[in-house]
Amino acid sequence: MTKAKTASPKRIKTDICVIGAGSGGLSVAAGAVQMGARVVLIEKGEMGGDCLNTGCVPSKALLHAAQEGLSYPHAMEHVRKTISTIAPHDSQERFEGLGCTVIRAEARFTSPKSVEAGGIKIKARRFVIATGSRPMLLDIPGLSTVPYLTNETIWGLTGCPRHLIILGGGPIGMEMAQAHRRLGAEVTVIEAFDALGREDPEAAELVKATLRAEGVALREGVAAERISGAAGAIQVTLSDGQVVQGSHLLAATGRRANSEELGLEHADVDRSKNGIKVGADLRTSNRRIYAIGDVVSGGLQFTHVAGYQAGIIVRSLLFALPAKARTHHIPHATYTDPELAQVGLTEAAAREKFAEKLEVVRADYTGNDRAIATGRGGAGFIKLMVVKGRPVGVTIVGPEAGELIAFWSLMLSLKLKMSKIAGMVAPYPTLAELNKRAVSAYFTPRLFENRKVKWVVKAVQRLVP
Repeated sequence: MTKAKTASPKRIKTDICVIGAGSGGLSVAAGAVQMGARVVLIEKGEMGGDCLNTGCVPSKALLHAAQEGLSYPHAMEHVRKTISTIAPHDSQERFEGLGCTVIRAEARFTSPKSVEAGGIKIKARRFVIATGSRPMLLDIPGLSTVPYLTNETIWGLTGCPRHLIILGGGPIGMEMAQAHRRLGAEVTVIEAFDALGREDPEAAELVKATLRAEGVALREGVAAERISGAAGAIQVTLSDGQVVQGSHLLAATGRRANSEELGLEHADVDRSKNGIKVGADLRTSNRRIYAIGDVVSGGLQFTHVAGYQAGIIVRSLLFALPAKARTHHIPHATYTDPELAQVGLTEAAAREKFAEKLEVVRADYTGNDRAIATGRGGAGFIKLMVVKGRPVGVTIVGPEAGELIAFWSLMLSLKLKMSKIAGMVAPYPTLAELNKRAVSAYFTPRLFENRKVKWVVKAVQRLVP
């Protein structure tokens, strides 16, 4: 009896193999293939990754729906429509149309120069790992015995939770807390330390005060020690002995890099428990292999960071030009109402680094005519951290903070001094005038409280005909 021959796996040789079709991977693939490189793109899950399907896009759509006062079913329908509208841009069809070979399967390295995915062996000159991250679950007794939600599964809800308990007071937890409270749920946030604890405390307090005023219960400084119950009846016992009871539980306690299943031990790539180790050039310990985005150990886990890093390594991949990623100009935002945005150093970090050299200036939303005209002129501010005439950090809390911070990202990227920014003109009336007002606040004492300036002005008025 003759045994049937096993079909040999298909083999592909390419210039660049990208593993992961999220923000970073798609940016690398699109840029490289359109500039003439042969590209293989591998994705085992949904095209567009976490950002499109379970992260940034659906969460911001839900926040908007909640602000507009939609019912929960209509809010979730808005989320689905938003995803479906954006999805074609990230689709397999689009990238195949650009010229990429797209493989929808799990990828594992079989050697330092090759991976296998879906029965296909791919040998490439360079690899880019962009596999992102997934929800990180804390080791809380009882958590595995009850139904819980994450940012990946919450979008399957069809009805508004009666009482949503959220573990974690970071950006995801706070955004989901406000959205669900506005959609009609009771909400309790449990945070072992301070909610939004990585942000400027003054700015974070404005956000927290708003959520409290809207009815969100914030339990800060207490940890979840035990979880019990069943669907519709969850109990969380806190470190202070109190018990919080709710109908649904959302775990929003951080993210974990997706690096364990890649077979990196076969690729000579070093990783830690936090992800893949890279240098400033985003190369791993195997110089053929790069890593970008959430999968990088110790990196900033933001969609726009992955996109920025993609641009950095495209220079190296396609043109053999040296390029290094920087972080001092990378902004981030929490899209609660009010929004909270940051770029560069917070006030506390700037004081620790620069001590008496630091100047802090600010402008309040209450003095902005557009904010007043649109009914958004309440609490909120922009705070500038300035050293030797150059901004080193900016905090903004208030309406459209995420939009306003982009201006300061550019300033920090170009290392411009305040004197260069002073020439900027914003249309009236806009929230962008806040940026100019903050710059004016820096120069006001230098101009109006300076004796030398006044002496010069008086001299000119006497001497010039």
